[in-house]
Amino acid sequence: MSTETARKPSVLFVCVHNAGRSQMAAAFLTTMAKGDIEVRSAGSRPAGKVNPAAVEAMAELGIDMSAEIPKVLTTEAVQESDVVITMGCGDECPYFPGKRYEDWVLEDPAGQGLESVRPIRDEIKGRIEGLIQSLIPAPRA
Repeated sequence: MSTETARKPSVLFVCVHNAGRSQMAAAFLTTMAKGDIEVRSAGSRPAGKVNPAAVEAMAELGIDMSAEIPKVLTTEAVQESDVVITMGCGDECPYFPGKRYEDWVLEDPAGQGLESVRPIRDEIKGRIEGLIQSLIPAPRA
């Protein structure tokens, strides 16, 4: 199957403010999947800007999130995604049958400094590695 005809899997990350966890997850997936997965992120009550400590924590790993803007969660974004990963927004995310839903229990980095955000960032990175493996089969030798 050629990559042109195969539809890319799509993932939507949702947290309340779309300023920390979901932004870091989207940035990791965008970087690590190298264009093989469509990535979206949104918040049920988006903040005015991305968490500066999250931006700084990602910059330490060479990932620039400084231009990202929190986006509002829409029903369309959920409908258009194959996998919906929620992070602390609970029942505020619309549910559609046939979607793969995961709830990642992660500490909220809002209002925390860089030292507190690093372990959250690192946990997200590990989960993203597992997510990629589940969505893109490894090439056979």
